[in-house]
Amino acid sequence: MTEKNQQRQRIAAGIVSLVVGAGLMAVKFYVYRLTGSSAVLSDALESIINVVASSFAIVSIVLSAIPPDKDHPYGHGKIEFFSAGFEGALIVLAALGIFRVGLGHILAPHPLPELETGLLLMVAASAANLLLGLGLVRVGRRTRSIALEADGRHVLTDVYTSVGVVAGLVLVRLTDWYWMDGLVACLVGLHILGTGARLIRSSYKGLMDAADPAVLSQIADVINAHRRPAWIDIHKLRAWNAGARIHIDLHLILPREMPLEAAHQEADDLEQFILAEVPGAESVLVHMDPCQEENCPICGSSDCEHRKHAYRKTPPWSTTTMTATAFHLPEG
Repeated sequence: MTEKNQQRQRIAAGIVSLVVGAGLMAVKFYVYRLTGSSAVLSDALESIINVVASSFAIVSIVLSAIPPDKDHPYGHGKIEFFSAGFEGALIVLAALGIFRVGLGHILAPHPLPELETGLLLMVAASAANLLLGLGLVRVGRRTRSIALEADGRHVLTDVYTSVGVVAGLVLVRLTDWYWMDGLVACLVGLHILGTGARLIRSSYKGLMDAADPAVLSQIADVINAHRRPAWIDIHKLRAWNAGARIHIDLHLILPREMPLEAAHQEADDLEQFILAEVPGAESVLVHMDPCQEENCPICGSSDCEHRKHAYRKTPPWSTTTMTATAFHLPEG
């Protein structure tokens, strides 16, 4: 799938999320008007966040697709991390509002009219939200859109919230314990508070270029699959995300007697392998380092005029060894 097609899918999914989310929000506020339930209100308040977050996700998707320019040489992809963090902050604020309403209904419970009709509408809204959330997560993963996947996970959280609300209202209907409506609202608040905190943490990690073990493992697998005898060692492997794009750099140790043109070809081949086989790889920078005396024990070149130590073995490469900040002679 080309990047252009991926971008179309991202935008289409974002628009669907916005339209469906707005419709479901209207249904939940209608149910709240019918029943006066604080639990339903808590679910409706979270739906407001869904609609705002979907709008912000569309904006971030469009901005992240703008190619690099003079002022933004690495592109605009990090806007998606701002989107996820913004959504998380809104969820936390919504949770605080839910606690306020829920506690009020615990202290001053009241009957809930039209509860049967409200329950039917909430079940229908939950089913629609489940389909929407699963679809957004799927499209987000396929198109490598952090904003879409975050939006989808938030929608799925809304589904869990709605299921809890429905279960609580069923208990209220069976027992007439109206204070339980406020308790359910507070439990919903706790649940979405945790979701908001996780989104903020994910956003922080992305903005701070935290290492992604899954991406580093993919890169390591590609390097090992194409490993060549001339590649003596690799260290300082790093990768960071800018939205759907991944930027990679590493240090490749090559024989010091290798001509510059040949060394450049080795580095260029390694770059192409990674760009072709690591999903989302946008750029690869290979630093070419000449071998040193300390590298002799792992270098299998038999006719090297610079050899100072006997060859011992060619060690395996792993994510741990390739991400090390410097070359370390393996033990044994």
